[in-house]
Amino acid sequence: MRTITLDEAETDLSRLVDQAASGDAFIIARDGKPLVRVVPFEGPHAPGKQRIGFLADRVRVPDDFDEMGRSGIEALFEGR
Repeated sequence: MRTITLDEAETDLSRLVDQAASGDAFIIARDGKPLVRVVPFEGPHAPGKQRIGFLADRVRVPDDFDEMGRSGIEALFEGR
């Protein structure tokens, strides 16, 4: 893992954050001593994570879901 100086981090923060978000972790050091490790965020709300299926097996969708409210919706469209 590469190490950058605190001065470089202050100067190029935006570029470094983009690199870390892309998976390029690094260490920020002051006076040659490591201060922090910057790594990409990982978790349920991380950028690029797909949430499709996040309620699988938690919510039951009725078999007639697509028909629920159909007559009322049609009536609204037809002005009834």
